[in-house]
Amino acid sequence: MSTGTRIRLVYVLASVVGLGAFLYPFWLPAEAGVATAHSADAPLLAGAVGALAVTAVMVEIRAGTMSGTDVALLGMLSAMAGLLRLLDLPGGGSGLFFLVILGAAAFGPRFGFLLGLFSMALSAVVTGGIGPWLPFQMLVLAWMGAAVGGLGRLTRRLDPRLEVAVLAAASWLAAFGYGAVINLWSWPLLPGDGPLQWRPGLGLAGTLEHYWAFYVATSLAWDAAGATANLVAIALLGRPVLRSLRRFAHRLDPVVELEPSSRPASAPLSPGPAATPGPTAAR
Repeated sequence: MSTGTRIRLVYVLASVVGLGAFLYPFWLPAEAGVATAHSADAPLLAGAVGALAVTAVMVEIRAGTMSGTDVALLGMLSAMAGLLRLLDLPGGGSGLFFLVILGAAAFGPRFGFLLGLFSMALSAVVTGGIGPWLPFQMLVLAWMGAAVGGLGRLTRRLDPRLEVAVLAAASWLAAFGYGAVINLWSWPLLPGDGPLQWRPGLGLAGTLEHYWAFYVATSLAWDAAGATANLVAIALLGRPVLRSLRRFAHRLDPVVELEPSSRPASAPLSPGPAATPGPTAAR
């Protein structure tokens, strides 16, 4: 197995574990309630995802795709993004998403995955938001960072103004995606039998219909306000921040310099016989 395959496998495994944690409540018995939602498995999920994230960093370092400087930069950006969660943007937006989106666009999908994961973990420590929901928040923000990182590989060839416009639009959509996915950590376990709750036997169409009604009633307006705040923040401040992050990214790229040899290619490997001094040299 090649090194690149091993690296990708770690990220895929972390995502599969997270996806399973989101989906398995749909197979729980009906009497399970939100009061005990993920109270037992959330620490296991956090430990598994955290261990896989650390493993990903170690594999990247061993493969030479990340250096100590990359790891330090990842830690610095994660800490800054975590602190930016304290900054509430107008309309319910968060500075956390601002830096994760721009950092992922500058450094790529794998870096974006790790940045989203660690940023959310550190922000929970800063804000006291540690609970059974935290590993799910970490995973969703990691997926968002990976998606924007992949988009950043395509937009870097665009005009800077157009690129910022594309990333601003992506941040707007990402806010809705984050809100829609994160609700699934507890929605299947909500009690009740109304049109907003899930219950066994609904089927796929019924599940989607009930969830859409739940999302519109509880989250759509809040996510729309946050999405607009993120869009405005990136549209106004995204260009200088992205330019600075891209400058760091280029400096971290390995550069191979070929120095020309001082000896001509046609020069003999060993000197020929010494020339006999002429009359002028003998004086």
